[in-house]
Amino acid sequence: MVQLTSLHWIYVIMTLVILIVMLMRRDTIIPCILGIFLISFVAKKNFIGGTKAVFDAFIVATGELIGIIMVISCIVAMSKILEEIGANNLMVKPFTRVIKTPDIAFWFIGIVMLVASWFFWPSPATALVGAVLLPVALKVGLPAIGVAIAINLFGHGLALSSDYIIQGAPTITASAAGVSVEKIMIQGTPLFLTMGIVTILTAYILLKRDMKKGKIIGSEIEYEQVNNMKEVSMTARFAAIIVPCAFLIDIASMFYFNLRGGDATALIGGTAVILTLIISIAEYKTKSLDKITKYIKEGFKFGMEIFGPIIPIAAFFYLGEISPIQAVLGEGVLPPGSQGILSDMGSALASIAKMNRPIVASMEMIVGAITGLDGSGFSGMSLAGSLAKVFGTAVNGSIPVLAALGQIGAVWVGGGTLVPWGLIPAAAICGVKPIDLAAKNFIPVVTGLIVTTVVAMFLI
Repeated sequence: MVQLTSLHWIYVIMTLVILIVMLMRRDTIIPCILGIFLISFVAKKNFIGGTKAVFDAFIVATGELIGIIMVISCIVAMSKILEEIGANNLMVKPFTRVIKTPDIAFWFIGIVMLVASWFFWPSPATALVGAVLLPVALKVGLPAIGVAIAINLFGHGLALSSDYIIQGAPTITASAAGVSVEKIMIQGTPLFLTMGIVTILTAYILLKRDMKKGKIIGSEIEYEQVNNMKEVSMTARFAAIIVPCAFLIDIASMFYFNLRGGDATALIGGTAVILTLIISIAEYKTKSLDKITKYIKEGFKFGMEIFGPIIPIAAFFYLGEISPIQAVLGEGVLPPGSQGILSDMGSALASIAKMNRPIVASMEMIVGAITGLDGSGFSGMSLAGSLAKVFGTAVNGSIPVLAALGQIGAVWVGGGTLVPWGLIPAAAICGVKPIDLAAKNFIPVVTGLIVTTVVAMFLI
């Protein structure tokens, strides 16, 4: 076993500090930056070296995340132009004809939200789906809180935690855990399905019970027929057809050419950029030279708003891996034979206390859930991935399964299904209070987390 050094203990102490800050529902950027500086200062033995390493750690973290930042920015840029020309309404309008009852409305809105979130991410998809389908759902008797629950659990819960298309969540978790994105997605699928099915079914049953008892009633506001939409251009009609077709072709190409990970992300991102270009030229002609700049700026603004706070956090946890810490501090900072701070700690933990799989599964889920208390499911994924490697090493279990479990805890709690400050998009679009939506989600989400943790105990 590799002898633990001061770098190992500084990393552990700062990780505990970060967890405490998360429990206090405060941002963790300051302790993460301080942790990077302390580790670098001890390794370099001078103030200048420690200061430089903070920036170098940011560069390393950005290099790990830049692909997913780019693809999300490109997709949001495309969604902006679709929204402005009215193509988003046309893309969803045909489906409104099948919504006849509250039950159909709940499941239909949820499934549409799931698919839209996989391609556009939950935040843009919430506006897209909610704005068009909310009036239809209310008209057939599904209360606004029911629409919010469906949008929230299918989008910010199931879609964001699995993230099969854009692969933002598994990319961050996999990088910190030291495993491939494909392993997280494949081995984590039983957990994603368990969490989604248990949580959504529980929420649906409780919603039906409350509606039957009269605890929840439909809105008394009258909405105009969806068919009475303003006239849209031929370009919007063209976009409403070509966009879904293009992404369906992408999905087929991923299967046919066996595109995974970065290749799949690149295909989605490139498609979004080309579609944005084509639609902009078709709609604005010569003005497209200026218009497309606007959409690109809005897309990248969104991307940096989402990932800007994540980079410093990821930078600290990446130092637990052998390659990033060597890239930042150089070789020789760790003892000979070291596989990285996290691997060394996992080996030490396994030799001191023989942890069993139920314990590590429970700890991984609890830590993942705690990291989500800040309202950002992504900020805790690096820690969840890092701990998965520690716990997986300690019990000689599946690191990808543990990483997926921590990812589920972080996303379902902090990504926007449980903490009120993370529920604002779905609550706002449906006109309900975030605290009310959080209260309705609490029992279903907690039930799902418990059942999913039990299932993980058998898969580790």
